[in-house]
Amino acid sequence: MRIRSLLAVAGTAVALTLPAVTPASAAGAVLTTANGDVAVGDVLNASLASGTAATLYNSSTGTSGISCATSTFTATVTDNPAAPGTATESLTGQTFGNCTSNVLGVTGVTSITVNNLPYTTTVTSGGVVTVTPPSGSTVQTTVVLRTLLGTVSCVYQASGLSGTASNTDNSINFSNQAFTRSSGSTLCPSAGYFTAKYAPVTDGTAAVVVN
Repeated sequence: MRIRSLLAVAGTAVALTLPAVTPASAAGAVLTTANGDVAVGDVLNASLASGTAATLYNSSTGTSGISCATSTFTATVTDNPAAPGTATESLTGQTFGNCTSNVLGVTGVTSITVNNLPYTTTVTSGGVVTVTPPSGSTVQTTVVLRTLLGTVSCVYQASGLSGTASNTDNSINFSNQAFTRSSGSTLCPSAGYFTAKYAPVTDGTAAVVVN
């Protein structure tokens, strides 16, 4: 009996001195879906959240500028480490459609084109989204407007964008991201504040969760 007790005590002591081992996959990756971790190379897509618009207004509190009823983005996952961490994507496409303008003298919006793609996009476990242009470049958008004086092009630039990711509706939200006009007619607003909410972000048909 005494030998058995001594062995039990020794076993307990050894167990207390050994580190707990957790499987590497227990926490999962930063980006997951109901199907598991999002794989490097997967393409993520999203459109505007239902009932919202993408806007480029001339001030952070104003309502004068451009509003688009449709917008999409496409991004390829380039790194998705174990959570907590930071996932990286390459934003390869962003589109805008069904756009209107209430700027005085502007009769319509011909097109909005995102330039200088691809952009590097990072998503942290805390839900912080950062969009960065290639080295030596800018986040740039060219807006072509129809005006009373003819067609004009307006080019807007920013050093980068910041947004937030939410698991409540699997969304990415950009709010009042400031752009400056780098070229264009005086009919182009001198500044642009970009707001858009994309949801749900999906990998195929599965909604993406940030961990």
